[in-house]
Order: sequence, then C-alpha cells, then structure tokens
Amino acid sequence: MASRGSVLHLSENLPLPFDRRVWMELTALRAAGHEVSAICPMGESWTAPYEVLDGIHVWRYPPPPPAHGLLSYAWEFLYCWLQTARLTVHVLARRGFDVIHAANPPDTFWAIAAFYKLFGKRYVFDHHDLCPELYLSRFGEHRAGSWAHRALRWLERMQFRTADIVISTNESYRQIALARGRVRPDRVFVVRSGPSRERFATVRPVDPALKRGRAHLVAYLGVMAPQDGVDHLLRAARVLAVDRGRADVGFTLVGAGDSFEALRAMSRELGLAEVVHFTGRIPDADVERVLATADVCVCPDPLNPLNDVSTMNKILEYMACGKPVVAYDLREHRHSAGEGALYARPNDEADLARQIERLLDDPDLRRRMGDYNRARFLDAMAWEHNRGALLRAYEALCATSNG
Repeated sequence: MASRGSVLHLSENLPLPFDRRVWMELTALRAAGHEVSAICPMGESWTAPYEVLDGIHVWRYPPPPPAHGLLSYAWEFLYCWLQTARLTVHVLARRGFDVIHAANPPDTFWAIAAFYKLFGKRYVFDHHDLCPELYLSRFGEHRAGSWAHRALRWLERMQFRTADIVISTNESYRQIALARGRVRPDRVFVVRSGPSRERFATVRPVDPALKRGRAHLVAYLGVMAPQDGVDHLLRAARVLAVDRGRADVGFTLVGAGDSFEALRAMSRELGLAEVVHFTGRIPDADVERVLATADVCVCPDPLNPLNDVSTMNKILEYMACGKPVVAYDLREHRHSAGEGALYARPNDEADLARQIERLLDDPDLRRRMGDYNRARFLDAMAWEHNRGALLRAYEALCATSNG
C-alpha cells in the first residue's frame, strides 16, 4: 500500500457513526495515518447520502424495509449488497482505496472484495457475528442442517477464504476462525469491543426522576431482537413486580430492534405497563443518565450457540458506568464481567429474578461489584486497551502486501 494506504469500510447492520465499535475502529485507523471511507445504510438521524465526519468520508444508501421472515432477510441482504457494490465503484472513482474492511452480518461482502482483489486490493474480514448460529437463534435450532443453514456456513467459509486477515471480537471467535475457517493463526487477530475511556471518563450523577417514584431501577441497554432475551427479562420483571409484589422496583429498557413492538405488547399482557418503561433509541447522554441512575443492570441474553461465545457490548457499558450486572452464566459473559456480576442458571427466568432481587436487597454487594466493574473497565476492558491490536493487524496486512 502506498504510504499508510486508504481503507474502505463496508457494513450493513447499523448506520455510521451509530455503530460505535466500527466508528472507533475507523477513527483509530484515521489517527494512524490511513485515509478512510465507509459505506453503510441510512438510519434515523443519519440520513445524508454523503458527509465527512471526523475526517472519514461516509456514503449512505436508503435502508430496505424491516425484515421478519427468511425471504425478507434474503431480499434485505441482496438489496444492501447491490447498493454497497454500486457505491464501491463511486468511492473508487472519487477517492480510491487499497483495502476493503468489511464487518458482518451478513457474510456476503466477500464477493465484492473478491472482485477487487483481482486488481490488487486487500480484504479484512471483521467477524462481528456467527451468522449460522444467528440464524438458528432466530428461527430455531431444529433448522440446523437445513438448506439455509448450509448456505450460511458456505458464505462464512468464503469470508474466511477470501480474507487476507481476520479480526475476531474475542478468543472464542478466533478459535472458530482457526477451526471452522481454517485460517492460519498468524492471520487472525483478536480486537475486543469496549466503550472508550474518553466517553466514560466520568460517571454521570444519579437522576432520581428516572426512577419514576420507585426506590430501585433495573436497566437494560441493547438491541431488542429474538435472540437478545428481553422476553426473559420481562418475565423476570413479572416475577418481582407481580408474583412477589415488589412495588419498589421499576424497569427501564433502552434500545430498539425487530422485536420492539412485540415486547411492548408482551409487557402489557404481563401486567407490567406501569412497571416497565421502553425508551426506544435515545441519545448517548440520555443512555448514560439511565445507566448512572440504575441500581442493577441486566444482560438477559439466553444460552444458545451464538450467545455463549459472543461478547455483549451492553455488559461492557454497564461496567463502564460502575454498575453491578446480572446475567445468565455464559462463557463470554464471565470473561467480560468476571466477579462483577451475579450469574443466573442459563435460561432460568425465575433464577434471573432471584439474582436481581439479591442485588436490590444488598446495597453493599452492589457497591463492591460496581467498584470492581468500574476499575476493570478502566484497567483492562476500555477500547483504548484494544486499539493497538487493530493497528498491529494492519501492520501485518501491510507486511503481507509488501512481502
């Protein structure tokens, strides 16, 4: 690559700069001397077809309608692929690029990269999700081995085969790249997710109004899709608020997703309309106020082949705010939170409620766990501790292209 080289990032899952991990990666590359462009869908506040933010040139296309069934997901992937492919030609003509850096889902951008590799471009696959496992978590594990599942496994293999280097979000994903993708160990780099220390340099003060007149607040932050377990949290909330009659506890759920309206309806059906508050997507400052005010933060992602090996960004944001966590006992949950969480038996909603209640009733335990999490975030889990791994991966990419 000439000089530091120019990078074109491709993503479909979220608009930029809303996707925090991707944006931190791109700003890190920009600070290291790379020219950076990006292609992504539009979304909510981010509707400009082209703009320059923090020195990064961002091109956006109109998003497809929300997908629900298998065929609508297939159409979404095809539509986004075609829009992205079209814009790569535009970016090449306007600014040029040496590297395509693509994040999944879906596992389709390898085909764009394969074309450009014919002209000497390099490909970085940033492995955010296990798409075959994501499919099973949405549509049922009984679909393992179905034609759709086999197709997703093939697409994943092509991602690994096309990539010059692979970026894994944790060690579990790295092992999958080595075993399932048969990628050489020297081509796989772990770059963990984590909020920036700059963003969470201080924790915001408690805002009592957010407790809505109750003594305690339990918070959830994240996507609301079938695999995220928000339905588990609602049933645990019913155990506390209805079955045990705890009128002193309120719940605030921050975020949106495919299941948002269904979850609001479920909350009403469970008799939780006055107990659970859904905010939808809100600005970062408001998110931080909710987390600062919460007594307990919950990660209800259930045990399945995807969640057991995936790092949940919500846990890291809870830790950044110095909050105790309740989560199901999954492998990567323990790696992230360590001693800063109480772990419920996987997929046991009654035990999830018990662990929440245990923290609500023990302010000293909450304080100790919160202090542990804040220190662990600052000392080990913040993005600043992982940025160097990204830059080392690019140094390796430069070495292979020059060698």
